[in-house]
Amino acid sequence: MALDPKIRFATIFDMSGNIMISGNRKGITNLLTPEESQKSLQLAINAWKSRNEVSDKIGRGKYALVEYEKIKRITMPIDQDHILYVTTDVEADHAPIIYRALRLKYDMLHSPEGFP
Repeated sequence: MALDPKIRFATIFDMSGNIMISGNRKGITNLLTPEESQKSLQLAINAWKSRNEVSDKIGRGKYALVEYEKIKRITMPIDQDHILYVTTDVEADHAPIIYRALRLKYDMLHSPEGFP
């Protein structure tokens, strides 16, 4: 959330859809019900699994961005077992958010503590 004030929601989940950590920006109303949010996470998992099917030929995906009429959704693998899922306001400048998230991921994976 600290990366940008236009971030609405962020969560880290595993490839089974189990949420590790999650948070909403204060004052933001969710656009999806909890059931719809879970379905959206499952769709993101399936999309990354599909992308990984060709990763041996084109390389591993770094992130995916989808822009809807009301939000932008950024997903990126943290490691082989975890995905970062971020939604932003539609007018957010997504490039710096993606850059900062990739930098945090790099720092986290290369810190002595590593990713939990």
